[in-house]
Amino acid sequence: MIAILSAILKFGSPAVPDHSELVFSVFPKTPWSTFLTSSILILFKSNCCPYIKGVKKIVKALDTSDGAGVKLKRSIGTPEADYIDPFLMLDEFGSENKDDYIAGFPPHPHRGIETVTYMLNGEFEHQDSTGAKGVMASGDVQWMKTGRGIIHSEMPAMKEGKLLGFQLWINMPAELKKNKPEYLYIKGNEIGTYKDHDKIVKVISGKYKNAEGPEKNHNVEPIYFHVVLNEGKEFNCDAPEGHNSFIYLLKGELKIGDKEHSKTFDSNLILLERGDKLTVRANKKSEFLFIAGKPIGEPIARGGPFVMNTKAEILEAIQDYNNGTFAKY
Repeated sequence: MIAILSAILKFGSPAVPDHSELVFSVFPKTPWSTFLTSSILILFKSNCCPYIKGVKKIVKALDTSDGAGVKLKRSIGTPEADYIDPFLMLDEFGSENKDDYIAGFPPHPHRGIETVTYMLNGEFEHQDSTGAKGVMASGDVQWMKTGRGIIHSEMPAMKEGKLLGFQLWINMPAELKKNKPEYLYIKGNEIGTYKDHDKIVKVISGKYKNAEGPEKNHNVEPIYFHVVLNEGKEFNCDAPEGHNSFIYLLKGELKIGDKEHSKTFDSNLILLERGDKLTVRANKKSEFLFIAGKPIGEPIARGGPFVMNTKAEILEAIQDYNNGTFAKY
């Protein structure tokens, strides 16, 4: 009997539509066989079937400001969602009032993190201590790995009009925090895009069907999709089960598992459960970001724009900045 059970567990074929029929063809329907069937079904589910992500938590975005007074909404890096490893912060900056953004982000330092800035509407000019500079226009992405230190500025290259964009902070593992900084500028037409009758998926990082993002071979294997999904249609994608992931809903109304979520004034980020499959249905035409990454699992210490592993390293970063050795390469 044990040999028969082992054979079922080893050679059970996904082609069999109902595994209970397979078990009961070998064992009579007795109470102990019912228990055995349940155990085998659990094994088949864990080994053969996908685990669908559901909604873990809805995080309220907080109104705040940064830089020289730029108004924004922060959903990661708040008391409710302080750190979703490896993601340290997520800001949405957007307004049609120039007074909310015109002062920009004057020169400031960073160490130990990556910043990913995605511009949906508007123009910002970037300059940094590595000599990199350029203007981010609508649809462009800036991916900056600060490593051991960078000083940069982000200033509006527009005097009026609508501004909308996102900045995501990704933690770096200890072994990379002292690397030389890198700057990657990605034009909108360089972003991999998948289109069909149901949806448009822009792939900033990761891969979706035949579309692949320009940022590759990254240590946290990030997924960063911008999805526009038509009413009544579904978006399905794979994501490693160990990744932490979330959806940021820009507009519309989504159903994720048995939970529905519509764009509201102060509740935008949908933290997802662990799982290797995501299924999202649009109750009406919707637009959202899907972001996922592999946790680093290291202790973190924060000091404003510096994120390291220990308090001593934060104090070292402050000292380096104050004595003028911070951005010496």
